[in-house]
Amino acid sequence: MYKLILIFLSLGFAGNASAAKKPDYTNAKLPTEQRVKDLMSRMTLEEKVAQMCQYVGISHMIGAQQALTLQELETSDASGFYPGYTVERIREMTRKGLIGSFLHVVTAEEANYLQQLARQSRLKIPLFIAIDAMHGNGLYRGATVYPTPIGQAATFSPSLIERMSRQTAVELRACGVQWAFAPNVEIARDPRWGRVGETFGEDPYLSGCMGSATVRGLQTSKLQGQDKVLACMKHFVGGSLTTNGINGSPADMSERMLREVFLPPFIKCIDAGVMSLMPSHNDLSGIPCHGNRWLLNDLLRKELGFKGIIVSDWLDVERMSTLHTVVPTKEEAYLMGQAAGIDVHMHGPGFGECIIRAVEEGKINPKNIDDRVAEILKLKFDLGLFEQPFVDIKAIPKAVLTAEHRQTALDMARRSIVLLKNENQMLPLRRGRFSRIFITGHNADNQSTLGDWSFEQPEENVITVLEGIKAQEPDAQIDYLDVGRNVRSLTKPQIEEAVKRAKASELAILVVGENSMRYHWKEKTCGENSDRYELSLPGMQQQLVEAVVATGVPTIVILVNGRPLSTEWIANNVPAIVEAWEPGLLGGQALAEILYGKVSPSAKLPITIPRNAGQIGCYYNHKKSAYRFPYATGTTAPLYAFGYGLSYTTFRYSRPRLSTSAISVGDSARVSVDVTNTGTIDAEEVVQLYVRDDYSSATRPVKELKGFERIALKAGETKTVTFLITPESLSYYDAAMKYGVEPGTFTLMVGSSSRKEDLQSLRLTVGTNATVASSAQ
Repeated sequence: MYKLILIFLSLGFAGNASAAKKPDYTNAKLPTEQRVKDLMSRMTLEEKVAQMCQYVGISHMIGAQQALTLQELETSDASGFYPGYTVERIREMTRKGLIGSFLHVVTAEEANYLQQLARQSRLKIPLFIAIDAMHGNGLYRGATVYPTPIGQAATFSPSLIERMSRQTAVELRACGVQWAFAPNVEIARDPRWGRVGETFGEDPYLSGCMGSATVRGLQTSKLQGQDKVLACMKHFVGGSLTTNGINGSPADMSERMLREVFLPPFIKCIDAGVMSLMPSHNDLSGIPCHGNRWLLNDLLRKELGFKGIIVSDWLDVERMSTLHTVVPTKEEAYLMGQAAGIDVHMHGPGFGECIIRAVEEGKINPKNIDDRVAEILKLKFDLGLFEQPFVDIKAIPKAVLTAEHRQTALDMARRSIVLLKNENQMLPLRRGRFSRIFITGHNADNQSTLGDWSFEQPEENVITVLEGIKAQEPDAQIDYLDVGRNVRSLTKPQIEEAVKRAKASELAILVVGENSMRYHWKEKTCGENSDRYELSLPGMQQQLVEAVVATGVPTIVILVNGRPLSTEWIANNVPAIVEAWEPGLLGGQALAEILYGKVSPSAKLPITIPRNAGQIGCYYNHKKSAYRFPYATGTTAPLYAFGYGLSYTTFRYSRPRLSTSAISVGDSARVSVDVTNTGTIDAEEVVQLYVRDDYSSATRPVKELKGFERIALKAGETKTVTFLITPESLSYYDAAMKYGVEPGTFTLMVGSSSRKEDLQSLRLTVGTNATVASSAQ
């Protein structure tokens, strides 16, 4: 379809007239500030405001017109077009410099085409091309698709995430994209929410480490050059604290929860230099985030020091009128969003025209527009767009899906897969042990392993679970039952057939879970706008597992999913369980390598897995009073705890030791522990540090993650891991909402997970009444 669209678009090309004299802003040797100032002096109000206007790409617009009714258009968050606006009109607006950026442009050819149109404008200002690149440039066909963020977090390896993000930036620029709508650093506290898989889980510290690593990889320390992209932290703030699990539903929280739980990852990204931000769909305590001046200006810019640009999310400015109904018209919503701090409007007409009228009528100070546009232009200059807005189509294969990028995707997948249960050491499998293996499940042989924010990739680029197992066990007779990709469509006859074929086998491997494939939108059970009111396996997958287990054939369950699933029966009755998350292009290879012991599993859960949806709110860093009484029915403890994950070897932790047992407020201490691989297999372990303030003027969590380190240990090897306990590690907002360290005792816990039985404790005393100032808070 894209080829036909591009042929159609090519009819609109026109030549460029060369300028008689090059203005200063075209001189790359001049300082950026001088170039911006010169360009701004030449721009009309209309041209300035155009830089604040983003539209969907023309190919996307054509496809959406064919797929959506006008009624569906009003509620869609994924596809869009503009009634009354023809393709020719969008092209003409771009030629006149009346559009500043595009999103949902998924081919380099279209990116070049749109930049060519912009080159025909009076000032030849290049476009920003933006896309959601949550785990690689997955919306581009042929890109490297890495594990989704929840799996990235399971690696507990910020350096690996930074490497992935650096490679993602290279692939994005090679394909004509300069702006990545990533990372998502919302704190996932409701697993019913479909977007859990694009977050880094439930913990503020871990999410901040992973989010800031993403920013450093995408932007580097200096956002300049042809291999950098603009990072965008999102969604600010509270979108993951849903009222009912629904994306965009209201979020009500105290200032304490906001500052202690939801803000820290954003602060880490700001410290890393992130240069764009996207507000969240929801209202925060009654005020839509897109129109919340306190949130976007007073808190974000003035207090936290954010220096970048703010881009609205999909039509959320308009929804302040149509959904939140805080103003009666879209025009008033546009003015409200602009006043709150929105710099770039996503997406479409209306916003720019309204802002121009408001400036002309004296409702908006022109300087306010100049300041915002200057920052947008500065970023375009820094990224080298004025010098080279186009990409070399022939050079793309040298930058995309390279051997180095594939290796990183494989390394990350290997470290993202969590072994949840291994009864009687059923795993690893020994090659040749089972001559007849039965495999089935909706996720066994398709691209569900890619997760959300990915389009279908060339089959030759993807190793499915089935393909991975066949490669590891080439001599076995593998019987695969294809039950289709739709996890909701399993039938009783298919289950009966599975039972029959399982009985004829020596081992059954069931690959079950959810479906995040956005190109099969109506089949999705997970991902953006695919929220749920319960957390069991969708459809009849549970019946499938129970029926196969009842045959008595040894069974392995592999979960492919983007959110925690309540699989208590499976946990109690299946001997081997693997949480694969959505492990990317090479996830099938990584998973098979783990099953067969080529790689020892080392991932840890970045989010608590509940036994039941009724346990929602069972995150590990809860207050002590949260579990004052047990449930009258059922079990209070979660199914699997945060930080939990098994290995094929065993690790012995020595007693942790402190460099000093008492410090003054403002001082630091070190806690060290020796970790020994006591097994016979080389493996990696994630050592974790938790802190509890024993007595405090405001109630505190029972434990909080304050450090972690992934280490590689050969069989029999011992390594010492040392964590630095800084004032920041001990600080919190006291009863008066003053940030700092309260004197007293702190319990430090070191071990392999957040579970009490996996931790060893020691106590640190902090003296004096001084408080610790924090520039970040």
